[in-house]
Amino acid sequence: MALALAKPDFDLTQIINGDPVMAPSPFGYHQSILGKLYFLLNLYLEKNKQGEVLLSPLDVILEEGLNVVQPDLIYIKKENMSIFHKDGHIKGVPDLLIEIVSPGSVSRDTVEKFQIYEKYGVSEYWIVFPEQKVVEVFELKSGKYHLFCSTENTKGILSSKLLPEFQINIETLFI
Repeated sequence: MALALAKPDFDLTQIINGDPVMAPSPFGYHQSILGKLYFLLNLYLEKNKQGEVLLSPLDVILEEGLNVVQPDLIYIKKENMSIFHKDGHIKGVPDLLIEIVSPGSVSRDTVEKFQIYEKYGVSEYWIVFPEQKVVEVFELKSGKYHLFCSTENTKGILSSKLLPEFQINIETLFI
């Protein structure tokens, strides 16, 4: 008798510029940072009633068949929640996307996804570099990303243009 394996509820395949890309599962340190960011953002958003933060794996369909991504964290403003479909995906452009860079995802997160998120008009994009203990926050101005904040330049305080009262002492993330 053959053993039947249950099909997972999710697929880790992303579509980047039309090409399917399968990312390996992340390491524990990546997940630790992800959990802390999610907790702090969720706490802030619940207090301020400004929308919802969601965790990967969750498909963000920017353009069917061409760009379907799974950022580590996704923030959608309350007034834009119609893009979140309870049947398992986001169809449209979230307000903020966060990628935590792994050794195998540097180019994908800092070049490919940077360009994709800029092209589709994601208002804010955070890139987290665990090994360097740095977070870069980019804001979209006139269709191009500009560095709004880097923890390397702010002595460890992470802030957001999109979430003006939200701040994190970076030391709490990289413990």
